[in-house]
Amino acid sequence: MGAPGAGKGTQATALAERYGVPAISTGDIFRFNIKNQTPLGVKVKEIIDAGQYVPDDVTEEIVADRLAEPDCEPGFLLDGFPRTMHQVYFLDRYLADRGQQLDAVVSLHVDPEVLVERLLNRAELEGRADDNPDTIRRRMEVYAGQTAPLLFHYESKGLLVDLEGTGTVDEVRERMFEQLDQHIAQR
Repeated sequence: MGAPGAGKGTQATALAERYGVPAISTGDIFRFNIKNQTPLGVKVKEIIDAGQYVPDDVTEEIVADRLAEPDCEPGFLLDGFPRTMHQVYFLDRYLADRGQQLDAVVSLHVDPEVLVERLLNRAELEGRADDNPDTIRRRMEVYAGQTAPLLFHYESKGLLVDLEGTGTVDEVRERMFEQLDQHIAQR
């Protein structure tokens, strides 16, 4: 978990490689389906084009389908899910029904001004004209408000690994591996 620009995708890939599990990104799944014009992709594109969030039930359905794939049997890493308490409770039920549980929830924390700078640089590189400082700061506020209950939930279950996400990709990765290894060893 982490605000936009915190490095979730980059670090998710490293974690998945280290533990030999698939990194499952809901954003990647949505983009794949939209690009390939699958029934799900058509549905999601209509929702996004209307400026709305993809509803929990649609997101939960695609995650459940993906977690049922054979490559997820030894484990998995979720990137971009859950994002709401409804999704948290869905995931808890889904895993409990299968006799599984989460090992950890990594939360990357980065100073908001650093995030704004990162996202402005990314917007320039990717040609995203709609990403400006005000829009980015608003996304940060929305993220913080929406994820606070999720972080509290996972902290209360002893699953949360808070990680300082400032530094080079390698520095953050090494810090993450060290903290996660300690967390897992204590469980």
